[in-house]
Amino acid sequence: YELNEEDIPNTIIADNTGGILMQRGEVDMCIVGTDRTLSTGDVANKIGTYLKALPAKANKVPFYVAAPKSTFDKNFSMTNKSFEIEKRDASELFTMKGINKDGEILTVNLGHFEGYNPAFDITPPEFITGIICEEGIIKPENLKEFLG
Repeated sequence: YELNEEDIPNTIIADNTGGILMQRGEVDMCIVGTDRTLSTGDVANKIGTYLKALPAKANKVPFYVAAPKSTFDKNFSMTNKSFEIEKRDASELFTMKGINKDGEILTVNLGHFEGYNPAFDITPPEFITGIICEEGIIKPENLKEFLG
């Protein structure tokens, strides 16, 4: 939406298409957001962020995190393995909404299965080229010093 509003050419792709595009050299850089930026340089963001960082690293594509300073948590320095990740209702994986031929919105259940639906993942600092904030670009390994 924002790119269209600014008349910036863009193409919508399937979520998991990023890896092959990086492999083919068709991606100049990745920029993702963050919900929480830890003092260790780890970044907690919507699920799938880490899965963009992996092919970026493997294909030498710069991976930046756009991080407003309000997301920085200088008091949290535990390892990413101890970070509590919100679990969303598994039913989100098995239901879809759509419009039928009469214009009615319907919810369709695709089945009843066991599911695991985490809302966030953690991207470790070694996969991040830089953290972009209001004051410039910070290397993840320099974040503790930056935060003072």
